[in-house]
Amino acid sequence: MTIRVVLVDDEQLLRVGFRMILDAHGDFEVVAEAANGREAIAAADAHHPDVIVMDVRMPELDGIAATETITREQPEVRVLILTTFDLDEYAFAGLRAGASGFLLKNAPPDELVAAIRTVAAGDAVVAPRVTRRLLDTFAQHMPTATRGSRDQRLAQLTHRELEVLQAIALGLSNQEIAASLCLSEATVKTHVSRILGKLGLRDRVQAVIFAYQTRLIEPS
Repeated sequence: MTIRVVLVDDEQLLRVGFRMILDAHGDFEVVAEAANGREAIAAADAHHPDVIVMDVRMPELDGIAATETITREQPEVRVLILTTFDLDEYAFAGLRAGASGFLLKNAPPDELVAAIRTVAAGDAVVAPRVTRRLLDTFAQHMPTATRGSRDQRLAQLTHRELEVLQAIALGLSNQEIAASLCLSEATVKTHVSRILGKLGLRDRVQAVIFAYQTRLIEPS
């Protein structure tokens, strides 16, 4: 299958570089480019891509606001945020806005290719250690309404599903969860799918955020 991609960055040279990387692979088609968030929204409306590679800091409308609009209006479109380590707060905001992950701008070409493929397949792209760093750093900005009592949405989950959700929030992969809970990877995948379905979450990133918001996992 061909993965249809929109590249969004206010630096044309970066867009050209990304396009060259993707054009070297047969399973990508760059259907549009955009230089700001407004153009990104228009491109999403016009082309309905599988993945949007989204910069954060751009004129007119930033990538966070554009991501929120796109994922709200077209939940099937996946957004991969471009960021740097000194922009952790923007990356976190992007994840909360509905992005399926983020990638450093200076990541090697093979990481960009792998990240887009992963996001297109419905999974999330955030290194576990970075996920914990982001959430631990910015947990104080999360909604506080559920801190005093157990969130009722957790009651939808079985005991095993709660264990799997906690493991996801700690940044464990399916393989690591399987080993820690003495389950098969196939069973873990089934639990993850059920958790996302019951809670109405898009992917593992949102599951991690949900676990922190509901205080199932406390920031360190």
